[in-house]
Amino acid sequence: MHIDLTQRVAVVTGGANGIGRATAHRLARSGAHVAIWDLASSPGEAAATMLASEGLHVQFVEADVTQRASVDAAVSATIALFGGIDILINNAGITRDAQLVKVKDGSIAGGMTDDEFDAVVAVNLKGVYTCTQAVVPELLKRGGGRIVNASSVVALNGNFGQTNYVATKAGVIGMTQVWARELGKQNITVNAIAPGFIATDMTAKMPASALAAMQSHTPVGRLGSPEDVANAYCFLASDFAAFINGAVLTVDGGLVIGT
Repeated sequence: MHIDLTQRVAVVTGGANGIGRATAHRLARSGAHVAIWDLASSPGEAAATMLASEGLHVQFVEADVTQRASVDAAVSATIALFGGIDILINNAGITRDAQLVKVKDGSIAGGMTDDEFDAVVAVNLKGVYTCTQAVVPELLKRGGGRIVNASSVVALNGNFGQTNYVATKAGVIGMTQVWARELGKQNITVNAIAPGFIATDMTAKMPASALAAMQSHTPVGRLGSPEDVANAYCFLASDFAAFINGAVLTVDGGLVIGT
């Protein structure tokens, strides 16, 4: 299946590293003009420069998805670069893991702070809302488009120590399904992906024993790669997915809790 995104303009939030960078690469190799939106300017510029060196149409646009003024400026900058927007990949996300309440020897020994909760909500949930609301008017000008949001398998099953992260990723699924209903008649499809355990810089910092446990719980016998997720993003952004709307595509190697 050859995906052709020639003449399409795609925005990838959190595109400076990991899954976002792989997604920017995949979309650009399919012919899209890609704007990498990220707050990390040095990695973002480096990613755009690397991809442009391959002859791909990729530019970096500094954007803080938690700030509406920054997002609005990124929309304007992207339009100035490429003339419009057809695809929005809401990939930006962070973690601030902690137990809701940590108990040691029968006493409270800590727990998630308000700052940890609020920071994750600001990026992973409100950031998706803000970027989508800012970009939809541009999709309407183009006669439609594609929005793909990053959820997670933990949104479906929960995960120890991730109250904030799980709440945001479950919320993303809810918003995806609402927007699919609201925007479908405007020729804008809205879908989500739910990655499982993916080998990124973040997971590389985890203990080897934890990584082995993740792998053992994944039926295909390996962690996912950023490219596995990028391929799913690219498919849902393409014409092959024109009749897929409001779906959540798991990209998890068949992960089943307890296997």
